[in-house]
Amino acid sequence: MILLLFGPPGCGKGTQAAYLSERFHIPAISTGEMFRAECKAGTPLGKMACSILAKGGLVDDSIVNGIVANRIARSDCAGGFLLDGYPRTVPQAQWFSALLRDRGLPAPAVIHLHVPDAALVARLTARRQCSQCGHIYNRLSQPSHVDGRCDLDGAPLIKRADDDESVIRDRLRAYRELTGPILDWYGESGIHTVDGSASPEEVKRAVERAVRAAFGQHVGVA
Repeated sequence: MILLLFGPPGCGKGTQAAYLSERFHIPAISTGEMFRAECKAGTPLGKMACSILAKGGLVDDSIVNGIVANRIARSDCAGGFLLDGYPRTVPQAQWFSALLRDRGLPAPAVIHLHVPDAALVARLTARRQCSQCGHIYNRLSQPSHVDGRCDLDGAPLIKRADDDESVIRDRLRAYRELTGPILDWYGESGIHTVDGSASPEEVKRAVERAVRAAFGQHVGVA
């Protein structure tokens, strides 16, 4: 089972990745996690990636692809895996498809969490963070017990600069520009779109149905 999870900022992708990982006993692997592991291990690819990132540069496809190839060859991926944040370009998607074919692995199921921009803006502008411990709240879905104060230490809650509406809309625009061509490349028939504006529990059920539609009803059943 190979899953690719796509979704805009604020769609709840992290929650669903964790759920899928636990439900189907596969690792959920983010681009950041892969980079950190390679850097920590001191591999040649990791050293190159760290050097580029430290200078504020963009890691090119050949390095990213190599890191992905190394990561999914590890033993914990033998039964499948979920990728979050990869592929990020059409050439990466093409290379990844060729890699899977070369290794005799099945084509991935692409899960796309769709949430209208208006709902995402409402979610993200309602987000608040403790100024002391960093704990995250949401005034709409997960408010603190005392308005404006952290439940854990009583410190004031603040609105982060990246949760300003104009910044959020810029991030959403950048996401569409980046991800749109990749989703177009996989094609509508190859993508399982899930309504991410529902409650987290409803989204979990919809995502699981999408996975079972892609791989069979008995997948993950002990």
